[in-house]
Amino acid sequence: MKQVEVTILGQSYILGCPDGGESSLLEAVADVDREMSAIRDGGKVKARERIAVLAALNLAFALAERPARAPVDAPDDGTNRAGPVDIDDLVRRIDMTLNVDGQLL
Repeated sequence: MKQVEVTILGQSYILGCPDGGESSLLEAVADVDREMSAIRDGGKVKARERIAVLAALNLAFALAERPARAPVDAPDDGTNRAGPVDIDDLVRRIDMTLNVDGQLL
């Protein structure tokens, strides 16, 4: 597993990333940073933890609202990420990432 340094809302993080997943990780980081920046810049929420929770909820809602897409010519081997989001898996991955330093932000 490769480690990638990223910046979200001006804070640096070192995240674990599977080989070949860097572009997906960087895209996700950009989405999170954009969402958190928009909430912060809205001016009503100042606490970083609240901004992070609201951004996570906004992004999760957007994912849930997206229509499921079946990949073309892709076998159903359990690695298909185009289907429904496994929230438990997402929470486990977030917990694993946060366990590096124990800090949300």
